Amino acid sequence: MSLARVYTRAQLGIEAPSVMVEVHLSGGLPSMSLVGMPETAVRESKDRVRSALLNSGFEFPAKRITINLAPADLPKEGGRYDLAIALGILAASGQIPATALDGCEFVGELTLAGALQPVPGVLPCALQCARAQRLLVVPGANAAEAALCSQVDCRAASSLSEVTAWLHGQQSLQAVSAPEPDCQISSLAADLRDVRGQPQARRALEIAAAGSHNLLFIGPPGTGKTMLASRLPGILPPMSEDEALVSASVSSISGAREWLAHWRQRPFRAPHHTASGVALVGGGTTPRPGEISLAHGGVLFLDELPEFSRKVLDVLREPLESGRIVISRASRSITFPARFQLIAAMNPCPCGYFGDPSGRCRCNQEQIRRYQGQTSGPLLDRIDLHVEVPPMPPALLQQAPAGESSELVQQRVMAAREHQLQRQGCVNAELAGEQRDAVCGLQTDDQQWLLAVLEKLQLSARGYHRVLKVARTIADLQQQDRIARQHLMEALGYRSLDRYLTN
Repeated sequence: MSLARVYTRAQLGIEAPSVMVEVHLSGGLPSMSLVGMPETAVRESKDRVRSALLNSGFEFPAKRITINLAPADLPKEGGRYDLAIALGILAASGQIPATALDGCEFVGELTLAGALQPVPGVLPCALQCARAQRLLVVPGANAAEAALCSQVDCRAASSLSEVTAWLHGQQSLQAVSAPEPDCQISSLAADLRDVRGQPQARRALEIAAAGSHNLLFIGPPGTGKTMLASRLPGILPPMSEDEALVSASVSSISGAREWLAHWRQRPFRAPHHTASGVALVGGGTTPRPGEISLAHGGVLFLDELPEFSRKVLDVLREPLESGRIVISRASRSITFPARFQLIAAMNPCPCGYFGDPSGRCRCNQEQIRRYQGQTSGPLLDRIDLHVEVPPMPPALLQQAPAGESSELVQQRVMAAREHQLQRQGCVNAELAGEQRDAVCGLQTDDQQWLLAVLEKLQLSARGYHRVLKVARTIADLQQQDRIARQHLMEALGYRSLDRYLTN
C-alpha cells in the first residue's frame, strides 16, 4: 500500500481540531516533503521521524514521500504530529497493518532514538477523542493528564516500538484510568480562621463568594488585605467536573505541569503590577492564555491596583462582562475562557496611611485624588464591593478570638449558591436584563429611597444594578425571598470608593 491515513489532533486555543495525516509513497528520487501549513517545529519533524524509524529497527523507504496535514488551512505547530507521521510512513510502506490504525488517534513527539516525549494540550485532545468515540494513544508522561477525562479510551506508550508492537497485536499498551476524586480539596486552601478581627472585610468576602461578585479592599499596608484575598478560594464551592476540565485544559495548553496535583482546586492567580497586557489577557505571535484565563473558574488577585498600568487594567473590562477573551490575528482568532472573580487591593493614598489615627499621612487632597484616579472609572464601576480594611492595634489583634473556619463559611456560601441556581440558573453576579429585574424587584418605597441615595452617590446605571445584585446576595445568605431595606443599606455600605470620590 502506497497511501496511508493516520489521525491526530492540532491545538487551537483550548480546542483540539482533528488533523488527518496522509502519507503517499511514489517513484522518483528519494525525498520527503511536508505540506499543510506546518510551522518550523513541524517541518523539522522530517529529520526526527527519519532517525526515530531507523533507530527503532525499521526501514526508511527510499522513495518520494509526500505528507499532507489536512485541513490545509489550519496552522500546525509543535512536535505533536511526529508519532502520527512515523506511523503513516510505516503503514504506507507495509511495515505495520494499515487497518490497525482505524478508530485510533496518535499524539506525541519523537526523540531521535524513537522515545515518546510529552506534548502540551493533551487534555483537550482527550476530551475531543471522547466525543468522537476514538481510542487515543499518548506518551507515558501525558498519561495522568489524559486520564482526567474519564470518558476517553486512552493508552500510554513510552516509545515508537511499543506502539508498533501493539498495532501488530504482539503486546498491549497500558490503559490510563481516571484518578480517584479528592474529597479534601478545600483543605488545600488557606483557612479563613487565620484572619483575626476585620469583621466587615470578612463579611464582604463571604458575600463576594456567595454571589461571585468582584471585590476591592482599601486600607493601609499590613492590615490583612492580601491575607483575606488568599482565603477566598477556600470558601468558594468546589468546582464541578465540567468547570475543572475547562480550567485544566487552559493549564494544559499553557505548558505548566504542577497543576496536575491540585486540578480540582479553584485557581488563585496574583500577577505582579509590572505585568504587561499580553501577560494579563494572553496573546503573542502564537496566542497563549494569560493570567485571566489561567484564573478561569477561580480568583484573579490584583494587589496594589493603582500601580498597574491604566492601559493594562482597561483590557479587563470586556472579559469581566463576557467571561471570555478573543485574541485576533491576521490569520485566525482564538477564544480563551476567562470567567474569573476579581479581587483587588489598594492603599487609600500614595503613602498608604490616609485616615490612619496616628496622623502619619502627609499627602494632600490633590495627591490622594490623583492616586485614586489612576484606576479608570469604568473598571471600578465593574467592581461590586469596595471595602475599607482599617488598621488594628497590636493589643486588640492579640486579644481578638479566631474567626469562623473556611469550612463553616463555605457551607453558607454553598447554600446561597444552590438557592440562586435553583431560582434563576446562574449566580447573582451574572443576572442581566428582565431576569435581573424580576429577581431583584423592590417595594415601591424602597425603590424611591434607593434612587435618592444613588443620585447623591452619582452612581451609573451599572452601579445601580450591581447594588441590587449585592443586596440580592445578602438576602440569599439570610434565606430571604425578597430584598428588604436592610439588605440595600448593607449593600450600599460596601461602596467605600464612591464615598471617597463624592466627598
